[in-house]
Order: sequence, then C-alpha cells, then structure tokens
Amino acid sequence: MHLLVLGATGYLGAHVAEQLRTLPGARVLVAGRTLAADVTVDLAAARPRDLAAALAEIAPDAVVNCAGATGGDAVTLAEVNARGPAVLCAALREAAPGARLVHLGSAAEYGPTEPGVRVTESAATRPAGPYGATKLAGTVAVTASGLDAVVLRVGNPVGAGAPPTGLPGRVAALLADAGDDPEAALRLGDLSAHRDFVDVRDVARAAVLAATAQGPLPPVLNIGGGDARPVRDLVRALADAAGFRGRIAEAGTGGSARSAQVSWQCSDITAARDTLGWTPAHPLTASVTALWEATHRTEEARAR
Repeated sequence: MHLLVLGATGYLGAHVAEQLRTLPGARVLVAGRTLAADVTVDLAAARPRDLAAALAEIAPDAVVNCAGATGGDAVTLAEVNARGPAVLCAALREAAPGARLVHLGSAAEYGPTEPGVRVTESAATRPAGPYGATKLAGTVAVTASGLDAVVLRVGNPVGAGAPPTGLPGRVAALLADAGDDPEAALRLGDLSAHRDFVDVRDVARAAVLAATAQGPLPPVLNIGGGDARPVRDLVRALADAAGFRGRIAEAGTGGSARSAQVSWQCSDITAARDTLGWTPAHPLTASVTALWEATHRTEEARAR
C-alpha cells in the first residue's frame, strides 16, 4: 500500500507518518517543502498540473494532508489552508482519482457554540476568525471535490512536538525557561475558556484508520477528546508535569482574540466511533506529560 503524507515534518504530520510506518506492507512517502521529502511541494504556491505529475509517479492508494498554518496573516492562512487543499484535490482528480484523501481540518471551523453542548458534524459552521474561516474553505474544497475523501475536524491537539504558536507549546517553553525557580511566575491571559483537548497520538491513529478504512466514509468526522475542559486545567497539569514551583498569574485580559469569542468548544465524537471504531485513548495528563518530556529533552540537548 502506497501512502503519501503531506506536511510530515509538522506537528501532526510527524505523528501521522510515524504511525503509518507501523502498518504491515505500507510504503510511506512524504511530501513537503524540504529537500529531504520524497516529493518537494509547497501547496501554497504549487500548480495543480505540476503536483499531478508527481502524484502520477507515486500512484498513492491514500493521501493524508496534514499541511496547514495556524498563525500568520490572513493571506498566509488563505494560501496554505484554503488554496492548498484545493490544489491537492485538483491534482488528485487528474493523477489518482481513486486514492483516499484524508484531510485534517479544525474544530475552529464551528466557531462559537452553545456552552454545554457537544457539536455534531451537522452543526452550523460560523468561524470566528481568519484561521477557522480558511480551514473551513479547505474543508469545502475537499468535500466538494468528488474524491473519496474525508475531513477529520480536529479539536485542540496536545502532545510531544506542540509548536510554540499554540498555547500548550508556548506554556511548555515558558516552563522550561522557568526551571525550578520558586519565585518564577507564568504570566498568561484569561484561561477560563473551555476546549476539547485531544492527544496528538489519538489524532494520528484516527488518520491511519481513515486512510485504511474500507468503503466510503462520511465527508466530515469530529476528532476530539469528547469533553470540554477549562484551559487552566491544561496549564495546571502541564505545570505539575514540569514540577513547576512558581505561580501562575492569570490576567483577566491578554488571552487570544479567539478565546474571547469562543468561550466553549466541545465536539461530539460519536460518528468517529461508529465509523472508524475510534475513541481517544490518552487522558490529558498523559498528553501533557508527553509534551513536557519532549520539551525537556529538547532543552537539555540545546544546553549541551
């Protein structure tokens, strides 16, 4: 089975590629902007015809698109999150129309939802900012492509390799800088928003199941922890994993604009369970422990 992963050097893509490589008889190829990739491509700028030529040589049975941008200006977000999936779909229609496409979307596509409610895949999509809007545009490109495709609408992933552009990775970096100083303080914004945290290893397992599932899949599947937790729970658990002895200074303002607009986010993951046989296996404590251990190892390696 030939499997192609786009964005395999990124946070989610690295975990997806690692798990795909454990499949018996699988040949896993990676595509990205680095010269070390099997296929060098930048979806933000690639032409469909050129990408189609590369895909025709590979003849993939399944493609997992983990390429995406979480930060940057609106133009960057649109190029990567909206144009990229559209280009990929156009190239697949030309070169490998029978391949399964698994695209990683985001729960940010839903936007503000009613507190206490787990949203299903049929819920209205009302993204609150450019990130969610461009991810939704990518989802529409995939679901309207006519391909054998599924979008995994991912909650807030937590685990080893989390980038500093997101809260888990940023807090882990701050904790590494703080060390064991009992006078240290983590100065953060409002942490009262509720989020649906999911272990990055569980996200990768869902992508593997979707890539190898027999028969058609629903166009969109929620992939989350299935429970909403205050963001301060994540920060406290990460601080405990790091053995942090200082204090967490939570300001009433200073959080992200999205946190202010979307106070509650929780996905109903019933469809993923029924369709893929998937449920999250790692609790939040395991996720933050994995994140902290990876961050600590990286800091130690830099100090040598």
